[in-house]
Amino acid sequence: MAVERLSPAQWQRLEAELKRGPLAHGFDDEHQGWTLRRVKLLIGRLFHIGYTVQGVWLLLKRHGWSCQVPVRRALERDEAAIEVWKTVGVPPLAGERGRG
Repeated sequence: MAVERLSPAQWQRLEAELKRGPLAHGFDDEHQGWTLRRVKLLIGRLFHIGYTVQGVWLLLKRHGWSCQVPVRRALERDEAAIEVWKTVGVPPLAGERGRG
C-alpha cells in the first residue's frame, strides 16, 4: 500500500471541504458533484500536494468514501404507475398487432 501524503489534520480539513461541496470551491455546473479530477485539484490548491486521479481514488477509498452516481430520472416519472407495472405488468399499446 502506498504511503499517504496527507497528515491526519490535512485529511480532516479535506473531508470538511468536501462536505462543503464543489460550488464552495468554484466548481460551477448543473450537477454539483465531486469528481476525482476536482478532488485532485482541491488537494493541490489546499495543500500543494500532487496526486494522480487514481491516487485520489485510493485515498478516498482508504478513508471510507465510495463512488456515488447521481440518480437521473425524468420529471414526468410516475412512481405510482411504476409500482403497478411491477406487479401487473406493462399494459399493451393501443392498436398493437397480434403476433403471427
